[in-house]
Parts: sequence; C-alpha cells; structure tokens
Amino acid sequence: MTGSPVLLAVALSLVSAVCYAAAAVVQERTAAGTTSVRGALARGAWWGSVLLNASGALLHVVALRYGPLTLVQPLGALSLVLAVPLGSLVTGRRTSGAQWRGMAFTVVGLSTLLAVTASGTGPAETLSTPEVLTVALVAGAVIAALATRTGLAVAAASGIASGVGSTLAQKLVIGPTVSWDAALLTLLTVAFAVGGLLLSQKAYGNGLGAPLATLTLLNPVTASAIGIALLGEGFQYGATGTLLALAGAAAAVRGVLLLSGPRPDEATATAPVHPLAIDEVPPTLPVRPPVIDEMPSRLPVRPVRTESLPSGPRTEPSGPRTAEMPPTVPVQPVRKAPLRPLTVATVSVELTGASRAL
Repeated sequence: MTGSPVLLAVALSLVSAVCYAAAAVVQERTAAGTTSVRGALARGAWWGSVLLNASGALLHVVALRYGPLTLVQPLGALSLVLAVPLGSLVTGRRTSGAQWRGMAFTVVGLSTLLAVTASGTGPAETLSTPEVLTVALVAGAVIAALATRTGLAVAAASGIASGVGSTLAQKLVIGPTVSWDAALLTLLTVAFAVGGLLLSQKAYGNGLGAPLATLTLLNPVTASAIGIALLGEGFQYGATGTLLALAGAAAAVRGVLLLSGPRPDEATATAPVHPLAIDEVPPTLPVRPPVIDEMPSRLPVRPVRTESLPSGPRTEPSGPRTAEMPPTVPVQPVRKAPLRPLTVATVSVELTGASRAL
C-alpha cells in the first residue's frame, strides 16, 4: 500500500467528519424542538441533516476503499472535536472546561487506539457471506436490547449500528459483484445505516456532547473489533500495543464521562435555591386589627315599652271579653210627643192640609 492511498483515505475521512459534525448539530437542534422521531420527519432541517449524513457516509465508504477499518473508523472521532464547539457557536452556549477536557481525553484515547490498530496495509480481504450473517444477527440482537433503554444506551446502539454498517459497506466497495449475496449485503448495509441514523436522532434528545461521544467511541470500536476478530487486523507492537490500546480506551471512556455532565446553562437552571434569611425578606404593609370604636355605629334600636303587670294572682274578668271601641259621636235622643186623641175634626183638618200641599 503506497502513501497516496493512505493520504486519500485520511483526507476523505476528515471531510466526512466535518459533514457528520454539522449533521449532529442540526439533529440536536431538531430534537430540541420536537420529542418524537415522527415530529422530526416533518421538519426540513432534519432532512438537511440526512443530506449531510449521507454525504459523510458516502465519503466514509470511499475512504474505506483506500484504507483499513482500523485506520478509517477511528478518524470519525474528529466529528466530536468539531461538533461540540460548533454546537456551542450555533446555540450561543459557552463550552465549559469540562467539555474541553472531555474532548481532549476522547480524542487522545481514540488517537492512541488508531496508532496501535492501524496495520499500515490496505483492506486485503473482506467478510464472507456466513460472517456477514453472523455479524448482522449478533449486532441486531445487541442493538435491539439497547434501543429499548434510555439515555446513553440509545447512543451506544447507534454507534454499534453505524460501525456494523461501515464494515458491511467495505465489502460492497471492494470487489462488488452482481449476485443475491450482494443484494442481501446491500439490504443489510442500508438497514444498519438507517437504524444508526434514527437512533442517533433519538439519542440527541438528551444533548449533543455525551451521545455524540458515545456513538463516536463505539463506532470505531465495533468496526475494529470485527476487523481484528474476522479480518486478521491486530494490535501493533505486541504487548506494548495492547497496553496502549487499553490506556486509549480508558482515556476515551473518561472523555465520555466528562462530556456526559450537565452543560453550564443546565447546571444553572437546576441549581438549588437557597432560602432567604428573615432580614432579607422585603417588608410588607402591616395589617391593623379592626378597632371596635372605629366601626360605624348602627341606628339605635328603641326598646319595646312594656307595662309592669300587677303582682298577685291573675284573675280573668267575668263575662265575655269585648274589644274596646273608639269613641263615637253622641246620638241625640229622639224626642217623643204625647199622643193626641184622634177625632173626626182632627182627621178632616189633616186631610185638608195634605190636599193643599199637593
């Protein structure tokens, strides 16, 4: 393997990392505005992240054509270095010291893994069809178990799916043939790639730094494990290389733990509120109790006048009780004249006077 293909593989991996980092920032912004994958599918920004991820994946696959898994896959850690500061720039947040230290630990650890796993030879052989099926079944079971959980487990599932997809894609770009095996391989590659994309979208709902660090760590680890176990790619420098690989893995895990901490704005929002001292409480207007003599006076109620009853046994008046009538005007008594004796002369005189009156 000459130096030109290696440089081409490194250059393609760098551009691929830029695309992946920009896609991760867009996915985090999309996840902050919606809580479901279905809601993200309705946003144009999410499809922009799909285009960026597709571009990064295409460049990554081409890089796998010119470099081994143990060289190309760890270079994907550069997307972490670019994504965290880029995300802070887009959202206006300050990148904390813990995040800078986490990025440093992660990059140093993955770089150490890169140094001891890169064999310096090209991809001479790829997986056979039985090995492809075995890898797909084992990885599918692990991904299904992790996808049902929450937090960084989803990011781990995304990293494993992306690593397996890259491994299968390498077989497609090296000596492709038209056959049923190639069709099955293409279907499995697309399934793992799309699954890794959807799982990363779900993982970014908990923030950008820790999920991106987790999937960026497990992506090359998965691919390198497949390359070492099935393709004969091993650690360099013997026992020293093995110790360096373990130290690099520990440093990368430390970086993931630092990046999984709360951001400065989240720490401020969740900080406990200290109770105010008594002398710090602002004074309030005193409430005066109502005074009786200040209340408005009511109209005086005149007591009912009652006459005292005579002492001694009470006797009921005899006879029927009559109500007292008010005084009336006195009636003049009718004056009665004595009756005169009735005679014939008197009757004649009276009749004569009556006839005259008529």
